[in-house]
Amino acid sequence: MQLNQLLKQYFGYSEFKKGQIEIIKNLLANNSTLGILPTGTGKSLCYQLTGKIIKKTVLIISPLLSLMNDQVEQLKYSGEKKVVALTSELSYNEKNFILNNIASYSFIYVSPEMLKNDKVALQLSKIDIGLLVVDEAHCISQWGPDFRPDYLRIKNFRKLLHCPLTLALTATATSEVAQDIKANLFDSSETPHVIRYSVDRPNIFLAVHESPSSTEKNRYLIELISQLNGPGLIYFSSKKQADRISEMIRIKTNLRAASYHADLSVMNRYTIQHQFMENQLDIVCATSAFGMGINKQDVRYVIHYHLPSDLSSYVQEIGRAGRDGKRSIAVLLYSKTDIGLQQQLSIDSLPDDIDIDNFNTESEFDDLSSKGRVLQYYFDQNIKTDKIKAIFSKRRKEKLEKLNVLLRYITDDGCRRKYLLKSFGENVIPEHNERCCQLKGEQLNLNEFKFEKKEYKKDSLVNYRVILESFFKT
Repeated sequence: MQLNQLLKQYFGYSEFKKGQIEIIKNLLANNSTLGILPTGTGKSLCYQLTGKIIKKTVLIISPLLSLMNDQVEQLKYSGEKKVVALTSELSYNEKNFILNNIASYSFIYVSPEMLKNDKVALQLSKIDIGLLVVDEAHCISQWGPDFRPDYLRIKNFRKLLHCPLTLALTATATSEVAQDIKANLFDSSETPHVIRYSVDRPNIFLAVHESPSSTEKNRYLIELISQLNGPGLIYFSSKKQADRISEMIRIKTNLRAASYHADLSVMNRYTIQHQFMENQLDIVCATSAFGMGINKQDVRYVIHYHLPSDLSSYVQEIGRAGRDGKRSIAVLLYSKTDIGLQQQLSIDSLPDDIDIDNFNTESEFDDLSSKGRVLQYYFDQNIKTDKIKAIFSKRRKEKLEKLNVLLRYITDDGCRRKYLLKSFGENVIPEHNERCCQLKGEQLNLNEFKFEKKEYKKDSLVNYRVILESFFKT
């Protein structure tokens, strides 16, 4: 049967998106592959359809709990019952049941942290893995914006599985990051095929608004979202600010908004995500890590209230918009006071000399902070303290330089899309036109992004417990 027929049979789509068929053909030819595809091009379908064809277990390592849960639900919706996610949210009994029946599942999602659990690793090593998938593979790169030391353990885990056919997926990877992914995942004797497509999303209009103060920024935000066709996502660097602004939106507009971040209970996070997916919310005010787990096809706009950490993160985050291919807009709200906040966040995210000197190598891994887990990796490699300090001193400088690259995107006089694509080393740059981006100093024309005003009843938000109960019945 032809691949297009199988695509229609299993997923109901008539044609592949760019990059999908090339990756699938590589995998069916037993070639391990690094796939670098833009956000919104359906990277997960590459391994889901391959798994259906080869009829062997597919093991997917993914860093985001919300994304794992979402993909499990999508696979179940498409008729796949033998799918499960091994996460920290499971109870002891639930985890044991899954591990004792692990061979019965066709698709197994697991977080990289779970691979440190000896029982999990042992049980997974006993089954015939037809395809190992490393999602968000840029997390394996120490040059990437979302470096996760637990990802560096995947290489040894892969050897435990006898180096199965492997697919590494990411939406943004410079040539430096791509080389790092290959070196940290594959043996030197292996030559994975690389399939790379442009990070460009032509359907997303790029815009920036500079505000002289937070008061003006809030005024402009309300004015903006009152005109834009939704639904929309607003990204924040601060959980408190996400709460404050979502409340401000509810008070000052008739839009249904909620905040979404790590301080919410698991129940409330599920609720908000499903309200958004079911169009019972117009706006989600999310911190970056949690916003990445939202996979909604018709998000019409993404607004950054605070500066992202770098251009790679920005491209990843605006990629939540327009996944259905329709016109969407990304607006970065910027004020000079934001620079200091992001500089501090960039520095604080990495261990400093005091953290390194005071680190207790005997600490239990589960008790460690994110900085502690990073340090644990380096101390486990028997790297000397002075060398570790030098590594993080260099990384701090690199993070600040990447922030400067982002700031130049904001202040550049030329085409924003051209600047963005050149920053990723791309040579084919589309000509600037009025549907591309807002040039510096230009008035932002929202005509094609506006909507007809809607009125909502005050009780239009469904009670979260009702939603949650129906969700867990599926």
